Order: sequence, then C-alpha cells, then structure tokens
Amino acid sequence: MTAIQNETQNDIAGMLKAAHDKQRAAYLANPVPSYAQRKEDLLKLKAMINDNRDDIIAAISSDYGNRSRHESLFAEIIAVTDGINNNIKHLKKWMKVQKRHVDIGMFPGAKNRVIPQPLGLVGIIVPWNFPVNLTFLPLATAFAAGNRAMVKMSENSIHLTRLFMTLAKTYFPEDKLEFFEETGGVGVEFSQLPFDLIMFTGSGQTGRAVMASAAKNLCPVILELGGKAPAIIDQNYNLAKAVARIMFVKQFNAGQICTNVDYVFVHESQKTEFAKLAEDYVSTHVPDIKSKDYTSIIDDRSFQRLLDTLDDARSKGATVINLSGEQQPIAETRKFPLHLVMDTTEDMTIRTRETFGPLLKVMTYDDPQEVVEYVNANDRPLALYPFTNDKALAQMYIDRIMSGGVTVNDALFHVAQHDIPFGGVGASGMGHYHGYEGFVAFSKMRPVFYQASFSPMKYLQPPYGKFADKAYGLMVKMKS
Repeated sequence: MTAIQNETQNDIAGMLKAAHDKQRAAYLANPVPSYAQRKEDLLKLKAMINDNRDDIIAAISSDYGNRSRHESLFAEIIAVTDGINNNIKHLKKWMKVQKRHVDIGMFPGAKNRVIPQPLGLVGIIVPWNFPVNLTFLPLATAFAAGNRAMVKMSENSIHLTRLFMTLAKTYFPEDKLEFFEETGGVGVEFSQLPFDLIMFTGSGQTGRAVMASAAKNLCPVILELGGKAPAIIDQNYNLAKAVARIMFVKQFNAGQICTNVDYVFVHESQKTEFAKLAEDYVSTHVPDIKSKDYTSIIDDRSFQRLLDTLDDARSKGATVINLSGEQQPIAETRKFPLHLVMDTTEDMTIRTRETFGPLLKVMTYDDPQEVVEYVNANDRPLALYPFTNDKALAQMYIDRIMSGGVTVNDALFHVAQHDIPFGGVGASGMGHYHGYEGFVAFSKMRPVFYQASFSPMKYLQPPYGKFADKAYGLMVKMKS
C-alpha cells in the first residue's frame, strides 16, 4: 500500500469511527427506546420509501443500466412496506416482558423474566441485487428492536446510495441512521468496527472475511449468503405448471437473486419436454430481451462471467439452449437471454459456482434418492424447491436435504413471508431476520431473576450440617 493509499484508508477509518462513536454515545444516552419511539422510527422508514418511490426506482435502474420498474415495485417497494407494516402490527407484543417458570422448590416467591432489550448499534452491509429490500427490511428489524444503524451500500449501487445519504438526513438524525458509499476500502474498515451486531448479505467469500473481522471484536454476525439452490420436479407433478413457476423466478431480475433456482432436477423421461416448455414460456413472456421489462446484468464483469460459464460448458460437451432463439447477449446494455445448460459434468464451472444470472442447469434423475445424495454431497443451499403433490415425498426432501428455507410447489416465495424467519445454514449463511425471530436476533433477550424477600438459601450455607444434608438429599431425590 502506498503512502497516499494508506492516508486515504486512515481517513476512511477515521470517518467511520467518528460516526460509530456518535451513534454509540446516543445509544448510551437512551439505551431503551419506548414503544412510541420505535413505532415512529418504523413509520419514518416507510415514509422515506413511499415519499420518494419514483426517485428510488429511477436510481436503481440507473445503477443496473435497466431494471424493470415492475420488479422494483414488487420486490423493493411493496415487499418492504409490507414488512414494515408487519413489524408495526406486532411490535407491542414482541416488546412485552416474558414471564418464565421459577424452580419453586428452591426459590418460593421469586420471579423469572426475559426482557427484550436493544443490542445497541448494528452495522448492515448491503448487496446490489435488491438494495432497498436488503437495506430496509434489516433496518425495520433493527429499529423494531430499538437499535441504531450504520449502513454500508454496494459499489454497484452508487446512484441509490447517494440518494439515501441525502434522504436519510431528512428523516433521521445521523446518530440514529447513516448511510455510507463504497469508494474503495470502506467495507473492510466498516466490518472492523466494534458493532453490537453485523448483518451481511452477499457472497460466501466476502461473508467469511466479514465474519473474521467481526470475530476480532467478538461481534455476532448474521450472514445471508447464497449457494446453488435446487428445484426438484416430481414425475407426477404438472410439468407445465412447474416450468412456468420456475421460469418466472429465473427471469425475474435476470436471475440475479441469491434464493433463485440455480438448477433443476427433472425426471429423465421428461427432459425433452421440460426444454420445450421452457422455450414456450420464454417466447410468450420474455419475447424480446431489449424490453424495459427485462432487467440488465449488473456490470461488465458479471456479464463476462456468464459468457465464460457458457463457453466453458460448451467446450466440455454440455448442451446449451438459448431460450430466446436468435437473440444473443448484448454487451452494450448487458442484456442476457435465458439459457438452459444440460448434460453437464463435474469439471464444468456451472456445476460448482452459483450462476447468479439467467442460466439454468438441468439435471435428470430416476429415483428421488439420487437427488438427495447429489444435493447432500455439496454445500447446504439457501433454498430448496420441491414440486410435488405427494406430501410424503415433499416431507422426505425436507427431512433429508437441509437448506436455509423451503418453498413447496413454487420458488422464492418463502422469502416474502414476514411471519416466518429467513436465513441460511452452513455455507449459505447463519442467523435469521424477518418477523419475531428477526426481532429476537436483533435484541438481547435478557434473563432477569428477581429474588423474593425471603430465601431458604440462608439455611443452606456452610458450614454444612444435618439440615443441609437432608435438604440437598431431598432435592436430589425430587430431581432424579
């Protein structure tokens, strides 16, 4: 690192530390915000989105090159405001002090309570693919739990980041919420701050680095990573319905979704029909990739990665089907057609790396056990998508394949449910947010024991005599 680079890095570290210290002081001055204050913060979050909806959608599209307005409305605006409303609806119940059982035999008259309290200061590191959703749903959880937050946005979300940096000051003081632009080295310094919790959404490689930095401060982390999420189509399930649902989510955001279907298992007798149905879907619903309804790939590097993945597969003998027929990838606008990749082998990139784009690997099976063994031989995925009307078969896949979450007979939509937790497992992440489990994750569920005015322990202190022998002996007998 040169002297100039070192000075710049020191400036970044100093700027972030000053913001952190400001929020830390504000937290210590008011460590437990009231229900009214938390509700007001949630309403301000919602207002920040609704008051500036068009500007936000335009900023996202500028960052992408082109982002479907309808996709931004559905996945960013509607999903976020719905999540905030859910938190407001349940907040009073979540904040209630919980009564817990006391061992009456030892402590008559005593009380046990669990008190949800704010952790303090939360750091949120946001990716580019759903930058509003993956900023404001964690913020809604953090604010519901009574915390303050610093947010580090992606280098691919510059227009949106700068908009948020301006807007946030209108709705919140900086000691409550502040946004930071990635200008190079910001993420590294950000993850080294002594937060009370860090939430990171992104790649597994970066997630490991964030966790290593957080470990130096003994800071807990919630990691929402990715992985190769499989769909499995039962031979007896309506194949046309399964294809339509899978292709809808595969084209959504041009496939750039961490919980998207990465590959699909089709019964070996239905492989050809699957491909034909996929072509029919694309010809009807995505007839022209130049349309504003079809989202661009986020940057040139990602566009080239998709080209390289297809070239690698072709060169090693895979069957690659361009579902858009004559339309080829367009480098200038980074529009990339939907493709099927079939007849793959273990040495192909698409077998080992998350595609994160409009490429769908198709695999075949004869027996469901083959599917179980293949998925379990690899990292645990963030999502699992069995398509079957056989409840016993669906449960078999749920029992034998561990994943972060599951949608049965569709894909993605477990993520949109605010009353169930969302999170990964193993290489796909750790921890949860959304709903009550998110409130718990962003809180210290603090156990408090209230001793009664009289305690029998005064008779059970040393020097131990016959009474202690009898009392302890009775307790051993009672608990045996």
